[in-house]
Amino acid sequence: MIDEALTLYLVTNSDGLSDDVFFTRVEEACKNGVTLVQLREKKASTREFYQKALAIKGITDKYGIPLIINDQVDVCLAVDAAGVHIGDDELPVDMTRRLIGPDKWLGVSAKTVERALEAKEQGADHLGVGAMFPTTTKENAPTTGISVLQDIIHAAQLPVVAIGGIKEENMAALRDTDISGVAIVSEIMQADDIAKKTQALKQQIVDIKEKNHYAR
Repeated sequence: MIDEALTLYLVTNSDGLSDDVFFTRVEEACKNGVTLVQLREKKASTREFYQKALAIKGITDKYGIPLIINDQVDVCLAVDAAGVHIGDDELPVDMTRRLIGPDKWLGVSAKTVERALEAKEQGADHLGVGAMFPTTTKENAPTTGISVLQDIIHAAQLPVVAIGGIKEENMAALRDTDISGVAIVSEIMQADDIAKKTQALKQQIVDIKEKNHYAR
């Protein structure tokens, strides 16, 4: 189930958008092929994040799509999201697992095999690996080679989502990897035609996953 949910993973970015426009864009993506939404609000207060999470959960529930909360375990629990995603500078993985319990999904960012194995041992369900390509979404994010991505997938034996600078025109570079999905930020959130862009990205990642499944 989790592997399927990770296929086209939208990481939100509300910077410069009114709430109405933000919610409309997320819903348009959900209607057109996104399989999971991660709410990411780096600049919001906890109250603002909570209120936004409630609204987004109303959208994701409508379309039967899991909602993951970025970093904030309290918000995840408060809105009963499907899970949480944490990076290197958040709570330790084992403590996060203890707080959210055994049933919620726990995603962890990993740039090395060592971090991936540690995350797995401490309770991670899936990993986010990147940035695969240069990105403006996260400042000073170093890129991760395809070979490192594959090493992490094979060593950790967990579902892995590639993230960072992934666009319609460069996703083909991931075609020979064993990723469970791709996490997309600006390519969807800033698209002129979100429906068309989401559908195109979904077809690409589905083709990659099917090709690799039959190649095994």
